Amino acid sequence: MTTVTEAGKATANRPQPRPGVLDIAPYVPGKSKGSHGKTVHKLSSNETPLGTSEAARAAIEAVARNLELYPDGSSAELRAAIGEVYGLNPDRIICGAGSDEVLSLIAYGYLGQGDEAIYSEHGFLVYDIAIRAAGATPVIAPEKDLTTDVDAILARVTDKTRMVFIANPNNPTGTYLPFEEVKRLHEGLPANVLLVLDAAYAEYVRRNDYESGLELAATSDNVIMTRTFSKIYGLANLRLGWGFGPAHVIDALNRIRGPFNVNGMAIAAGMAAVRDRDFVTRSIEHNDTWLPWVTAELEKLGLKVTPSVGNFVLVHFPDEDGKRAADADAYLLERGCVLRMVGNYGLPNSIRMTIGSEDANRAIIGHLKDFLEQK
Repeated sequence: MTTVTEAGKATANRPQPRPGVLDIAPYVPGKSKGSHGKTVHKLSSNETPLGTSEAARAAIEAVARNLELYPDGSSAELRAAIGEVYGLNPDRIICGAGSDEVLSLIAYGYLGQGDEAIYSEHGFLVYDIAIRAAGATPVIAPEKDLTTDVDAILARVTDKTRMVFIANPNNPTGTYLPFEEVKRLHEGLPANVLLVLDAAYAEYVRRNDYESGLELAATSDNVIMTRTFSKIYGLANLRLGWGFGPAHVIDALNRIRGPFNVNGMAIAAGMAAVRDRDFVTRSIEHNDTWLPWVTAELEKLGLKVTPSVGNFVLVHFPDEDGKRAADADAYLLERGCVLRMVGNYGLPNSIRMTIGSEDANRAIIGHLKDFLEQK
């Protein structure tokens, strides 16, 4: 005889999410505060240490005078500005509340029950959320040396595969696929499979064999590239991103995109930021200076660092009592220094460190030196 508990009765008598929703692990952002609520240096979310373009700030202040008005529902002027800077047709651009929203729209538009979508082993966790939220099944392809493995992805393509997500460069590893490998992946996919190239950190990459995906998205029927204003442009608080792809894909996404999904301040700031090339140049130069410095200093401490082309590094700690990543994280938090544990990415003994200001970078290195030297 089956006994129904009072809790079970209560659950049965309320609305239930559709199957699969409660299997989704909520996205957990990087911490903002150290122990005891004290924050000296926050290097947990890959935010730029250079702040925001002054032109973008001025644009926000102008919009603030008319908060009672709806924004342009199609982000037409912003799409025109992006098209102007990147040499793209604005009609093939879609804007969203962060590239996260664009990624979710892609999943909602092209995935459903019975479909599969592939992403790499240490890929951005939003892919898993978007796939499951659309009712589809995520398929994880193992990586090689913490780098996306084209052959592993192609080996997992079936007649149920409808989409492949690639973060290039990848977060949190900082590794990347050369353009020839991306093209090889594309050529190996069936024509009905949509390849999603997430290029959130593209502006930071200084490699001759890298391409963000604009070329493939411009010339293929089954490739879309996404970008963000949250990183190098310093507009994370406003939530702004965009995608570029075939006209038929953009048309489908616009049909399910919510009205006024991008707010007026984000539109105005994005227009100013994307045109402020001096600010972008300074951001790149700062990263070019401090990314190799931080990497070298961490390695001098005896820590392994995955080579990165982004604005962050993945640091691996010894598997020794008192020296593991969790121990280092606790030590840093006590000193108000906030980095990102990445156990939810399958890297339990690693920490991701954003490249910060000179003061922040030097402080973290100093604290880690003290941490590793303590008995």
